[in-house]
Amino acid sequence: MNMKIKAYLAVIFMQFGIAGLAIIAKSATNHGMSHYSFVVYRQAVAAIVISPFAFLLEKKVRPKMNLSIFIKILALGLLEPVMDQNLYYAGMQYTPATFVTALSNTVPALTFIMACIFRLEKVSIKKVGSLAKVGGTMVTLGGATIMTLVKGPGLNLPWTNTNYTNISNTSSHQDSIKGALMIITGCLGWAAFVILQAITLKSYPAEMSLTAMMCLAGAVEGLIVALVLEPNTSIWSLHLDTKLLAYIYSGIICSAMAFYLQGKIMKEKGPVFVTAFNPLSMVIVAFLGSIILAEQLTVGRITGALVIVTGLYVVVWGKSKDEDTCNESNDHILPKSNIQMTGNDATDDTH
Repeated sequence: MNMKIKAYLAVIFMQFGIAGLAIIAKSATNHGMSHYSFVVYRQAVAAIVISPFAFLLEKKVRPKMNLSIFIKILALGLLEPVMDQNLYYAGMQYTPATFVTALSNTVPALTFIMACIFRLEKVSIKKVGSLAKVGGTMVTLGGATIMTLVKGPGLNLPWTNTNYTNISNTSSHQDSIKGALMIITGCLGWAAFVILQAITLKSYPAEMSLTAMMCLAGAVEGLIVALVLEPNTSIWSLHLDTKLLAYIYSGIICSAMAFYLQGKIMKEKGPVFVTAFNPLSMVIVAFLGSIILAEQLTVGRITGALVIVTGLYVVVWGKSKDEDTCNESNDHILPKSNIQMTGNDATDDTH
């Protein structure tokens, strides 16, 4: 299996993992899970799970620690585990799971803008690939908007029932604006985290070790925030319930594995490719919610899902077009004797 197929399979796996967490975390939040304890336990589980693998498998490739890398690791732990996850799951208390994943679809656009600012992504209005990436991102956001705002008639599927109406009525009183502001601010942290991870990997190209350290940093920083802002000590109690499932599932699948895979993919495809698939999780949540939670699918959700998939295809096509153009340029510019010597540098350059 070549690297291109592996990259696509990895990002799709990540989106299925995120979609599963959206449903599990929503259930756990409804049963009183604190987002403060969630952040700490999630990152602690992730650090415990991935640290042995990082220690054993990356002995020879792990660079020496310095102050610059240490500061970046602390910033990574603050941006995603502490800032994004706390605000994201705090906002989830005020909004339905599908609405949360819909707002999360601002991440690809935010990441794209930041990647252009930090020159991690090249955009030229004269190139078809670049125009496709910009257009595809906008189409994807449009699909997410349709899924959020347009309901339309419901589809009477065999596994759905009238729970959808009840959910819609009970959620109408929720403070959606407050929740939306929390989630969007968290998404800013998420996008910044992806960009900083891509930058850090250039000077510290050990994905497992970086994942282990930033999860540990996130757990410690999250604990400090929780102790300052949440005096209720009962949030730390552990029982065999959906909260414990959320801690373990999110730690292993959505932090340890996802952060590691994200780092691997970034080195080949860049940060925009990773986040371009984020809207896919909303499509998965909509269908899983229909099957598992018996929520009714509507014409609006189906239409939005189709638009999202179309936008994703355009972004991926534009990305591959830019890569082909870049490779052709390198073949014409670089002498054959220099191509092998600059192979490692080319791996670190994200286009």
